[in-house]
Amino acid sequence: MGRSSLDLYAIEVGAAFPDIRSFAAYVGGSPTNICVGAQRLGLKTALLTAVGEDPVGDFVLQFLRKEGVDTSFIPRKVGRRTSAVVLGIEPPDRFPLVFYRDNCADVALTIDDVLAAPAESCRIFEFAGTNLSQEPCRSATLFAAECAHAAGAQVVFDVDFRPDQWHDARAFGQNVRAALSLVDVVIGTQDELNAANLDEVHLVHLTHQQVSDARVRGDVGAAIDRLLRLGPSVVIEKRGRDGARAHLVSGEVVDAPGYPVEVQNILGAGDAFAAGFIYGQHKGWSWRKSMRLGNACGALVVTRHGCANFMPTLPEVRAFVAGRGGL
Repeated sequence: MGRSSLDLYAIEVGAAFPDIRSFAAYVGGSPTNICVGAQRLGLKTALLTAVGEDPVGDFVLQFLRKEGVDTSFIPRKVGRRTSAVVLGIEPPDRFPLVFYRDNCADVALTIDDVLAAPAESCRIFEFAGTNLSQEPCRSATLFAAECAHAAGAQVVFDVDFRPDQWHDARAFGQNVRAALSLVDVVIGTQDELNAANLDEVHLVHLTHQQVSDARVRGDVGAAIDRLLRLGPSVVIEKRGRDGARAHLVSGEVVDAPGYPVEVQNILGAGDAFAAGFIYGQHKGWSWRKSMRLGNACGALVVTRHGCANFMPTLPEVRAFVAGRGGL
């Protein structure tokens, strides 16, 4: 559950943003990417997002249907627009992106939209931090998580910290922590986990701009311990080229090494990781094996141009890991 968009990716890899002359059109949005990724791996997926009554919405829905994602529960919001993102690619470490989400459809998701969807009959329910940035999507998401959690589904929360999607980035931590009693698994980078841990003690020393600029530093171990005390059974720490680490509420720590590759574009890597991890959890795999599949999916996506359109299939992943130590 969460945002969807038209993603316009710069075709001129390495060009500074003002010098871009052409874009490729894909579909994106963190939960949408994860949904497509899990579907390509072989799971049965449904997406609860919203699109406008516009051609961009047609573009998003057509792609999802071709991928086999169940779009039956995606409403079209009158007077709202399907969102868009414009992205530059300047490897190895610059990937500027601009969100166009004013009056966008997916933040208008309501509790009625959730009631029309299968939140109470899914095996795994995933949502993103950006869902909590505005009403009515915030309340609808918490309601959906509550329904799924009560029905026994595994609830997966991708921290998805997008500072410019919040009226004040300092509100992020409070909203995240309010949701964690409904969550089984938290997935985030070190910066995201630190941001989720920010409270009034930290905020008096940080401006909105400092948080927005991701200058959020701290003891990630202490942040993870605090998040675990609020309800999740595990926090998954995404560690880039070093792979991923699972921190269990029992105190156990499980490492899953990554797969070294040459990076073209890091955007979508975390979503590919989540798709692989969710597949492994659905199949009853161990934390390590689930994370290794996530690492492999992320490694493949960073060698490609975009996000949802480039999520790997299970045969692709198996061929990739075969000569790299397997899963």
